[in-house]
Amino acid sequence: MPNDKSAPRSLQQQPQRDSDPQQQRAGDTDFQSRGQAQQGGQVEGEGSYSASRDYQKNIKGYLDKADVQADAEAAKPRSESEARELEQAEREGKSHSKGEH
Repeated sequence: MPNDKSAPRSLQQQPQRDSDPQQQRAGDTDFQSRGQAQQGGQVEGEGSYSASRDYQKNIKGYLDKADVQADAEAAKPRSESEARELEQAEREGKSHSKGEH
């Protein structure tokens, strides 16, 4: 395509669509609550209080019942080569993060 600045640009238009009766309109709250998860009659979205409570309860239960020291020992690398592999994997993962390098 030539770089002629005097020629008007033609803009591509979207095809005309029939309106969707389910489409949410600005300020309309009828449609909003149908798409969000509901727990006990309350709408929950990101930052779900019930999910946070469940997570905290499960962590507390694990810490109360589990042998954390034995789990930590079992998670240690079994050889020098495995330790090097884990360190390499950690470096690779950190290289993709925004915070640590």
